[in-house]
Amino acid sequence: MKKIKNIAIIAHVDHGKTTLVDKLLEMSGTYRDNEAIIERAMDSNDIERERGITILAKTTAIDYNGYRINILDTPGHADFGGEVERIMNMVDGVLLVVDSFEGTMPQTRFVLKKALEAGVVPIVVVNKVDRSEARVTEVVDEVIDLFIELGADMDDLDFPVVYASALSGTSSLSANFSDQENTMAPILDTILEHIPSPKAEDGALQFQPALLDYNDFVGRIGIGVIKRGKLSVNENVSCVRLDGTIVKFRIQKLYGFLGLKRIEITEASAGDVVAVAGLVDISVGETICTVGHEEALPHLRIDEPTLEMTFGVNSSPLSGKEGKLLTARKIEERLKKEMEKDVSLRVIQNDSESWVVSGRGELHLAILIENMRREGFELEISKPSVITKLEDGKKLEPFEDLQLDVPEDSVGNIIEKLGTRGADLINMENINGQVRLNYIIPSRGLIGFMTDFMTMTKGYGIINHSFLEFRENHNVSTSERKLGVLVSMENGKSTGYGIGQLEDRGTMFVAPGAEVYEGMIVGECNRDTDLAVNVVRGKNLTNVRASSSDKTVVLKKPRPITLEYALDYINNDELVEVTPVSIRLRKRILDTNQRKKFDKRGNV
Repeated sequence: MKKIKNIAIIAHVDHGKTTLVDKLLEMSGTYRDNEAIIERAMDSNDIERERGITILAKTTAIDYNGYRINILDTPGHADFGGEVERIMNMVDGVLLVVDSFEGTMPQTRFVLKKALEAGVVPIVVVNKVDRSEARVTEVVDEVIDLFIELGADMDDLDFPVVYASALSGTSSLSANFSDQENTMAPILDTILEHIPSPKAEDGALQFQPALLDYNDFVGRIGIGVIKRGKLSVNENVSCVRLDGTIVKFRIQKLYGFLGLKRIEITEASAGDVVAVAGLVDISVGETICTVGHEEALPHLRIDEPTLEMTFGVNSSPLSGKEGKLLTARKIEERLKKEMEKDVSLRVIQNDSESWVVSGRGELHLAILIENMRREGFELEISKPSVITKLEDGKKLEPFEDLQLDVPEDSVGNIIEKLGTRGADLINMENINGQVRLNYIIPSRGLIGFMTDFMTMTKGYGIINHSFLEFRENHNVSTSERKLGVLVSMENGKSTGYGIGQLEDRGTMFVAPGAEVYEGMIVGECNRDTDLAVNVVRGKNLTNVRASSSDKTVVLKKPRPITLEYALDYINNDELVEVTPVSIRLRKRILDTNQRKKFDKRGNV
């Protein structure tokens, strides 16, 4: 019988999960001698590599000392936490990676809670022990406190600890930094010693997909662990649907994992992590069984969406100048394709040219928008809004755990700002000159908060939040921007002269030479009213030479507009225009005169 270990790597954002997987792959001899080794190889998506975050769970496997170790690298961000929960159903143990300086963070709590609920065996890896400010002993104590707080039993509290620097490729069972060895063997040996092998049951087949992938040739691919029996290519099997109905299909393709590759295999047995193709609309939580022995496994929980925004066809005067995928049909096809592999996404037709897209949070939807613009799409996006639901006649809305690490001099402003957004302060403590604030806040209180937060902390603050639960609605002031905007009243290219004349009215978003149109937002007003302005105005030329004509006009640098900033910034009467080249802000009603008939805060 094959010797198998199935583990997941879980941690808070940026604590080093993916880098650790790199070193485990490297040390196990998975790479060929002549193979180019890429940093954070598991983050295969361009956006993952640029942002340094894992967005989708990845499966890999290494061979070590006669064992096949299947490793699942999980996302650390709260918006993708649903994948962590489902992956716990596939593994028998976890590596909990904790930063030696930051210690336990909100997402550490979230992922560990899921692991303990699933009853898997934990191993703690204290990472980045080579940091000059490392607090190794205190961090281990923090982890123990977190285990106790989450109700871990005595067996779980007896967890092994490995100390490592994934970036340097060193690890040790000793907390003393000088004992670090230039190998990942202590981690792999600890896995073999402490993580139990899968409980391989004999009998009829049971396989449950916990993750989905999509391929244009074979459709949906279900990834999971075989709980019982064997699975073979071309075998006829039954699928027990979530609603209890049964469909029969043939296994077209069966994939295993080794290193960074998905390899075709002909057969797999209980305990193996495999990917199955053959049923085009297979879904997470369904059970594949032997024909005539249909026994469904318990359903897997899929997180409900908490945030929605409207995706529409780009209707600006510059539509079609920068992108190639513009039509409603193309956008709808792309959104449906995304739903094939993202079970947390919902798409509902709004009208013939727009869709309400719901997801787990701003980052979840921003990643989708960013992927679409890179593929050549042009879109217009509305302000995000939270999803509410009715239960027992009560209106419920999503609430989140919020943790902030901020400089001492900005604490007062932060507390005041969050107080107006319906947040309740749970705890405040001083850690190494930084103040850590813990809040419970309605999700809509966070919309638009990031911009204020970065301004108040001068960029030195760290913000983390994760979904807590749905609670009864609070009367929170809507997160509308207080300041007005400068709106172009002309079409054309902005000029240095036109911008120079407006600099005392606010902060500009465009540089000279930028293409603008009527209704486009070109800056932020320094008052609470919107102002129609002319940024395409040129200087009147005369044959009279002024004494100041040779003076060079130095303009302030325009404020850069990123996608997340734009989604946070806009009000309900505004949209974000997204193209492969540009991100622009605009009013819903472009015509200046028509817009004046409406209230400045968007009765549209």
